[in-house]
Amino acid sequence: MSASDKPGWRKSSFSNGAGNDCVELAFLGGAAALRDSKNPAGTVLLMASSPWEALRDAVRAGRFDLA
Repeated sequence: MSASDKPGWRKSSFSNGAGNDCVELAFLGGAAALRDSKNPAGTVLLMASSPWEALRDAVRAGRFDLA
């Protein structure tokens, strides 16, 4: 993989200040990739655009809030 092929990972704006509990996101063509920032070489969850947008919208709407 060349440097230009590598995804540009972004940390969640809700990650804690210490940077320990972070989810990172990168867009790869028509897909979204998510990973744990504590383990960047570990497993990556890869989703097509449509399921990613549905998950993002559900999170924004509070559908997963535990409180």
